[in-house]
Amino acid sequence: MKKLTLLLAILLFSFVNISAQTKGFYENVQKKNINKVLDDLNAFAAKADFKNYFDLYADEFTFIGTDATEIWDKKAFMAYAKPHFDKGKAWNFNSIKRNITFSKDGNYAWFDELLDTQMKICRGSGVMEKIGGKWKIRHYVLSMTVPNDVSDNVIKTKTPIEDALLLELKKKQN
Repeated sequence: MKKLTLLLAILLFSFVNISAQTKGFYENVQKKNINKVLDDLNAFAAKADFKNYFDLYADEFTFIGTDATEIWDKKAFMAYAKPHFDKGKAWNFNSIKRNITFSKDGNYAWFDELLDTQMKICRGSGVMEKIGGKWKIRHYVLSMTVPNDVSDNVIKTKTPIEDALLLELKKKQN
């Protein structure tokens, strides 16, 4: 009986260990896939490759830009971006640091990254979903970072613009 219990314990430990290794391997492969999608996103924008750029987004996609009024579905974002892409170069973002986290079922991933852009350091963050075996971007937020040392100056600069926008938004709520 002791031998059987020991054998079962060894088998259970081996199964748990193999399962953990398999999960780690799977996550590493999926992180590489997601990194490729995000790197391709930046490369396609820099090359003004409109079709391949927008193929990386899910059909049900939301883009939230740096301006408070920039909340677009895929169609609206495409309309905004088209003139930029038509010029031969849309924007040039390079990832400096990226974090990726997965849902328990492995079908969703959250990412955040620091980007080197023409606007200096920005933050990109979003949610990706595995659709038809491919990772697609479902939600993307681009935000400019504001160093704490200059936040008072930034607030002073944007106050008249955003006070007016706040009044307009509050009127729409009522």
